[in-house]
Amino acid sequence: MLDLESTVMNAVQREGRGTPLKIVPSDFEVYRTEYSTRSSTVLMIDMSRSMFYSDSFTSAKRIALALDSLIRSKYPRDTLELVGFSYIAEKLKQADLPTLTWNEYQYGTNMQHGFQLARQMLGRHKGSNRQIIIITDGEPTAHIENGQVYFNWPPMPRTFQETLREVVRCTRDGIKINTFMLERTPMMIEFVNDLMRINGGRVFYATPDRLGEYILVDYVANKRRWVS
Repeated sequence: MLDLESTVMNAVQREGRGTPLKIVPSDFEVYRTEYSTRSSTVLMIDMSRSMFYSDSFTSAKRIALALDSLIRSKYPRDTLELVGFSYIAEKLKQADLPTLTWNEYQYGTNMQHGFQLARQMLGRHKGSNRQIIIITDGEPTAHIENGQVYFNWPPMPRTFQETLREVVRCTRDGIKINTFMLERTPMMIEFVNDLMRINGGRVFYATPDRLGEYILVDYVANKRRWVS
């Protein structure tokens, strides 16, 4: 899209004031496509017990704040919302992140509810490129069925099935799911391979200290992929 104001200013700076103003090809400026292409993101943060014991949740909080700062400064048309999930999922506020902590009376990794909530939130952003970024150190161990939460360790096949059904719903809605794993257990790898096969999103393995670098760089790279 032509940036008319900048184009005219380039011509004025080159030719000086006066009319008629001659515009040459080198004067033309266009809006950067990556700025004008709108994207909506839900960052899903695992709040299970292991995330707090390994201090991975502290890294996840820092990443949420950094990603919010990046989007506000460089991509103001984009939106970022947060979901925390353990026994159930809940919407988080940026302002609550610094003091957010784990509730010792809740346990589990309910990705199914997290994906469901994120999908509903992204449903309000029609016409934009939509994605879920999930940070987790384990496979799903809880799901909701008939209004009741079911938790089991080791995970029940039913939990995997119900979680992947929600992945299918996200995929049908055109939502990409990009997964950042902090652990690589056999069950976790099996689950994310199924997720990637269904959704087509990408999977990364990162340590907590490199997580921010991975996510911020991937966000910018993903903006360029959407443009192309």
